[in-house]
Amino acid sequence: MKIVILDGYTANPGDLSWEALKNIGELTVYDRTSSEETVQRAKDADVVLTNKVCLWRQDIELLPKLRYIGVLATGYNVVDLEAAREYGVIVTNVPAYSTESVAQMVFAHLLTVTNRTEHYAIKTRTISEGGKTKPNGMGEWTTCPDFCYWDTPLTELADKTFGIVGLGNIGRRVADIALAFGMKVVAYTSKKAEQLPTGIGKRSMDELLKESDVVSLHCPLTTGTRHLINQQTLKLMKSTAILLNTGRGPLVNDFDVACALNENRLRAFCADVLTEEPPRADNPLLSCENAFFTPHIAWATKEARTRLVNVAINNVKAFVKGNPINVVC
Repeated sequence: MKIVILDGYTANPGDLSWEALKNIGELTVYDRTSSEETVQRAKDADVVLTNKVCLWRQDIELLPKLRYIGVLATGYNVVDLEAAREYGVIVTNVPAYSTESVAQMVFAHLLTVTNRTEHYAIKTRTISEGGKTKPNGMGEWTTCPDFCYWDTPLTELADKTFGIVGLGNIGRRVADIALAFGMKVVAYTSKKAEQLPTGIGKRSMDELLKESDVVSLHCPLTTGTRHLINQQTLKLMKSTAILLNTGRGPLVNDFDVACALNENRLRAFCADVLTEEPPRADNPLLSCENAFFTPHIAWATKEARTRLVNVAINNVKAFVKGNPINVVC
């Protein structure tokens, strides 16, 4: 059996091991694979693992030996499932491996806005002169006439309303943390109100946007949720609201969110994902003062990646034994 990993670097840049797969078959690991290289590299493979390299119908049709595709992620929109079914290819994913890490990143972003810890860490080491920032020992704090120094609003989360769009594994964990901060939690979800955990109120999308001081997106990307946050829905939100996106980039319309920020109709936008990744230099959000980004790393803690690799390997083992698990197709 031949096993090919098309883009193994992001999941495992060298601090984890694929060794267990070598006990199953002949393993070839590529750090990255372009769309033009996909078929050539996978042409003799029985098993292909992919994170972000797409396997569309035109690829699957040219891979006669292919019997299994393991997606190294929870989302599996990188595979043409209809074509996989037609050609008898099993497709699996890795569910829920990043729940804790993504939930942690949500609040890292939120605290970036409410407490500005990064801003003050820099300020205490630099001083502004003539509009330019220069290193100067302990910086602005050393020149302050008071025992404390701040130049931005600081916000307490307790009693604020946290709105969650999508109440799956990550949304539920985010709700737990928000409740621990003493926040009121409301959710837009397909679940019935009586099915929601204690402390979470069910709301319509419009109600959630109007009520919330913080809105966090955790729904899947579908035709119905693409640009869920747009010019019209932004009008429903408080001008003091903070918008968080650790779900999928296209859940928001970049231009519309940028306009809302620039016109002070939205306090801040925080994201770990953008519509195009890596982003284009002319993405309007990148020049907004109150937009804060991390480069799609919420999933990438070593702990989460270890779970990802272990589950992916176990998925392959189960397939080889004839009892595939985590099957999406």
